Parts: sequence; C-alpha cells; structure tokens
Amino acid sequence: MKPAKIKLLIVEDEEFDVIRIKNTLKLFEGKIEIIEIFSTGLDALEFLEGSENRCDVVILDYQISGGLYGKELIKEIKAIDKSLQIVIITKMTINQSEPEFANDLISDGAFWFGTKNPMDIEDFIYQPTDFILAIMNGYNKRLLELEKNCLEKKNKQSQKKLEDNLQDQMKNLQIISQSDSFQKVLNLLEKYAPVDANILITGESGTGKELIARNIHFKSRRKLEKLVAINCSAIPFDLIESELFGYEKGAFTDAKNGKIGLFEQADGGTLFLDEVSELPLKAQSKLLRVLETGEIDKIGRKHDIFVNVRIIAATNKDLKKEINENKFREDIFYRLNILNIHIPPLKERKDDINLLLDYYLKRYLNKFKLGNIDFTPEARNYLLNYQWPGNVRQLKNVIQRMVLLADQSIDIDTVEMSLGVNSVFNKFKITLQTGDKIATLKEAEFEFRKKYTKFIRNKTATDAEASKLLGIAPPNFYRLCKELGLK
Repeated sequence: MKPAKIKLLIVEDEEFDVIRIKNTLKLFEGKIEIIEIFSTGLDALEFLEGSENRCDVVILDYQISGGLYGKELIKEIKAIDKSLQIVIITKMTINQSEPEFANDLISDGAFWFGTKNPMDIEDFIYQPTDFILAIMNGYNKRLLELEKNCLEKKNKQSQKKLEDNLQDQMKNLQIISQSDSFQKVLNLLEKYAPVDANILITGESGTGKELIARNIHFKSRRKLEKLVAINCSAIPFDLIESELFGYEKGAFTDAKNGKIGLFEQADGGTLFLDEVSELPLKAQSKLLRVLETGEIDKIGRKHDIFVNVRIIAATNKDLKKEINENKFREDIFYRLNILNIHIPPLKERKDDINLLLDYYLKRYLNKFKLGNIDFTPEARNYLLNYQWPGNVRQLKNVIQRMVLLADQSIDIDTVEMSLGVNSVFNKFKITLQTGDKIATLKEAEFEFRKKYTKFIRNKTATDAEASKLLGIAPPNFYRLCKELGLK
C-alpha cells in the first residue's frame, strides 16, 4: 500500500517566500503535498474549520498581514484541531532574542520555529534540512496524537458502556422498602460500600442477604471489577477447597489441567461467600490465610499466589453459637465481622409487605403478559397479616404462583392454595369418589397432575416456559404430557 502524503497548508502573504517554500519541497513531491495556500489568517481558519483531517502540518508566517497573526493565530488553529502541527517561519523583525522567541512559540503550540534570514538565499528556505525534518517529524507527531485521541475516545466509550451496564445491573438490584427497621440496613449499606473492608451479613433465609451484598459491591470502588458469588452449602465437601482456591496441573492424579479458584477469579473485585457457616473446618483454615495475608493456598502451587479481594460473607446461623460448638473458627469470625449488617425478617417489616406485594404482582403480570389482576381486600389483608416464615423469597414465589392461579382477581382461595393452607385438590375439583368407588391414590394423583399440567400449559406461551414453571426439563415435560394424554 502506497504511504499517504503529508498534507501541507501554507499561510504566507509574500509571494516570494511562497516560491522559496515550494522550491524547498520540490525534491519531496512524492511525500509532501501542498493542498492550499492562504495569505491571511482568517482565510486559513475558515478553511480549517470546514476540512476535518484534510491537513496535517501548517506552515505559518508569524507576522502575516490581515489583523490575525502570531500567538493568537496559533491558538485559534490549535482550538480547531489540537493535533495539527504548526511550523513557524519569520523574518524576526520583532524585538526578541531567537531562543526566547522560539521558547514562547513552542509554549503557545508551535512545533518548530525557523527564520527566513539570511535574505541572500533566494531559492530556498533558510535551514532547508531542518525545515523538511520539522515537517516530517510534525506529521509523525500528528499521527501519534490522532492515535492517542482515538484510544481516549474508545476508552471513554468503553467507560460509558461499563457505566451503562452498571446502571442496568442496579435496576435489577432494586431494594423495595419504606420501613424504619430496614432503613437502618440501607444506611449501613451506603456507609459501608465505599469502605474496603470485609462485611458479615446476617439474617434469616430469604431476607435478601445476597441482594444487599450485590448492592454493596456495585456501590463500592470495586464496582467495575468482578463480583463472584458462591453458596458454600451447595458445594460438595470434598470439592470446596478446589472451588475456592483452585489447583495446578498435575497436583493430583486426575488434575490433567489446572483450575483457577474463585479467589483468583475475584482478584481485584468482591467474593461473596453465602452460607459461610457451612464451610468445612479445613477450608476455614485456608480461608484464614487469605484473610490474614492475601495469599491463597492453591493445591500443587510452585510459587506464592496473592490476591486482592474484598469478602462479603452471609449466614442465617448464629455464628457465636457455632463457635461454642466448635463448628466455626473464632479467628475467622472476627476477620469477617469487621463490619456487620443484620437484616430483619419480613414479619418485622410490616410497612414493606404492601410495597412488595404490589411490586412483584406488577412484575409477574408483565412477565407472563397477563391482564390487570389485583388482590381482593380480604386477600390483601390476609397477606399483610401473614407471618412469612420464608421472608421475601417466599413472598416472591407465592405471588408468582398466585398470578398463575388467579382468574379475575386474587382472592382468599387463591392465597390459601398458593400458601399451601388449603387443599389444591379442591381448587382443581379432583374426583375422589364415584358412587361407592373411592379413587385410589394413583388415580387421584393422575387426575391432579393432568389438570395442573393442563392449567400451567394454558397459562404459558410455550412448552419451554411451562416446563420451567413446573421445575422439570423440556424433554421430561414432553414425556409428562404424553403420559397424561395432553399431546
């Protein structure tokens, strides 16, 4: 590919000097191209304002006529395009020494300065070699600045994309509350998020400990780094160490490839240890090492591995009781419990129940594309006074069930059935007896499964959606429908 020519703009009001410039550049016609010549600064500015990237280097007579010249003209050119390089030529009729004058020009934005003197050199610019080198070096500097500007623009775009993604994340992490008891939690969340210290979140199952942990991360200085979450109770006992700390290739018989543990994955970000009380004591010992030194005990490691991770831990158990029963290490408790947030159960947040009912009702009506369904006054009152042993998680799941089961509105029967208080067989009118014959358990179960599966199919748009609601894989859902005679 043929290299691009250096595009010059000449701003010179003396024809004699224009000819000298052209003669000096004649040997470099294959590399340098004069695209325009102007005799006033205003004409040159008008051209530059309407010609993005059409010029690389400006050859400028410092004392040009026309009212706009010198430092002011340099500043105006740079204001249009900072990457444009300006080579100054002048007769030096001003009352300044050459070094001082040159230094001022460079400070004002010029790339190079040369004089037109002595006048006895009629055919070329004085110092022609330096003049040509200044043009070429100025062009290279412009390319570097354009590349830098491009990278900065991309970085800004990437940063904006990250910020937009962060805002989307935060929309999905909305906390619904107006109760005084939960306001204390929110105050602590805002206070602790910027502080780069470990946090222990306590509270009953379903109160929203992970929601609080994720909000802390996305409001912290680590918000653009990874948040890695693990439920310690969901990992088999013999795999927990390799999951957390990883292992090197060949560390044991089946280690054909190395594994990066969750601590390494979260390096620079946050690691959320849910149900931390379920960690085996051996894994707790290795966790202590990370908490104290930042060093992870990777299986089969050949060198020290350090990580920079903020830990947010959560538990629904009384860790002090666990410590007394020798199930949890006291030293780990103190290192995790630097900051503490306790989330009250939903029964202590009566003011929030109404908000949560309406929020999740609207959410699931939109999700399943259902019409305008609301709670009857009796149903709402029942739910407001219910104790919610499963807390917000239970409320969320119950509302999803009620939305799917309801017809015109969510009444007491729908509420009781969704909570498991009333018999689902009554809702689906299972035939338990015909004359003297009482249905067998298998017959009653078959009839219920058929009616319930048919009901779910009618409430969903696709089989994939229905299988998800039933909690079974799509192939199993297909076989179930075949078995029940629905396909």
